[in-house]
Amino acid sequence: MAASPQARAEGDDLVVLRSSMESLLVVIGLVLLVDVVVWHRVFVRALARAPVPAPPLARYPSITVIRPIRGLDVDAAENFRAALATSYPGEVETLFVFDDEEDAALPVVREIVAEHRASGARGSAEIMISGTPPAGRTGKLHAMIAGTRRARGTLIAFGDSDSRPAPELLTQLVEALFAAPDIGCTFAPVVVTDPPETIGDVGYALMLDGLYAPGVARAAGAAGRLPFIMGQLMVFRPEALAAIGGPECADGQLVDDMYIGRCVARAGYANVMINAPLVITNRGTTLRRFLENYRRWMLFGQGGIPMQTTWPLWLRGLNAWLATALLVIALVDGAVWPALIALGVLVAHGESSVRLHRRHGGAPVALRLRWFAATLFLLAPFVVASMAWRRVDWRGRAYSLGGPAAAPLAR
Repeated sequence: MAASPQARAEGDDLVVLRSSMESLLVVIGLVLLVDVVVWHRVFVRALARAPVPAPPLARYPSITVIRPIRGLDVDAAENFRAALATSYPGEVETLFVFDDEEDAALPVVREIVAEHRASGARGSAEIMISGTPPAGRTGKLHAMIAGTRRARGTLIAFGDSDSRPAPELLTQLVEALFAAPDIGCTFAPVVVTDPPETIGDVGYALMLDGLYAPGVARAAGAAGRLPFIMGQLMVFRPEALAAIGGPECADGQLVDDMYIGRCVARAGYANVMINAPLVITNRGTTLRRFLENYRRWMLFGQGGIPMQTTWPLWLRGLNAWLATALLVIALVDGAVWPALIALGVLVAHGESSVRLHRRHGGAPVALRLRWFAATLFLLAPFVVASMAWRRVDWRGRAYSLGGPAAAPLAR
């Protein structure tokens, strides 16, 4: 029996409506895809910024490099050796600062310090014990304060134990520090160069190299000036450190380096990120450990990195979730092309992060691990939700974000 004219008209209207809806979904998907490409190009240009020339100094001031240590990092011995193998032309003092005599890294450092002294290499190296930090102060900040009080150098630098500086890096930081009279601190961007072995390694490398590094580079611009510090290795002009009251200004803060950078900026000095990278060692990270780091970075960034630096990353995350919603709608509706485009947007997000990581100097990511790159933005809302639990575990201590910002719960 033939359908009535009214039924045929209603069927035609439904076909037109479905076709129009599918076309709209295709357009939305293409807009999201173009957005990924545009931002990728923005970040590529940011990472490719030309170095700001810093002339050599007629005289290089003495410098003390304070390295707080708690526990053994990946390839810790090589990191410690690299810390002492500097080609800095001036006098260098390195202080390895521990909480106590029971730290697993202490015997390793003792051996390397003895090795360094026996070799007759330039620069002095000492080990010191800072003791248990008081309430409201992180272990790292406590070590920084103790080291500063003992330091003999004109300049003060702080370096993380999981970093491996190139011999010339300290010289480059000091030259940049004196490139202009208003520069109070210089620091190096970090890069993870260990080839990822696990999906946790992929997440760790891409968060630092594929997301944070491009975002910070875009905000820094050609001059490298920022209102905060990412302080895996940072050098201070003595007047700037005195103007903020020393590292003690960050008492009660969980994110000491970023907060110190904000204090430097408020005191009228500039924080400058140089172009030469600092290698961070990382390998064998489990998924659980990566998620803990992801949460910690977001908590830390929330208190230390201004929105003008992070808003492009939040936009990228929104794009990824819109693409996910588009994929679900298209699959439910049976719309093939919108589904394929939405899937392409998610793949493009992952590939963008991997390519930016490589552009920044990171190691290749194996194809069997590459899929995890597309999940970084999709994990973000769950990580944000977990931040309602105001506690963070870091370097063997648990910190409460409820009362004092860095009130320790346990050793």
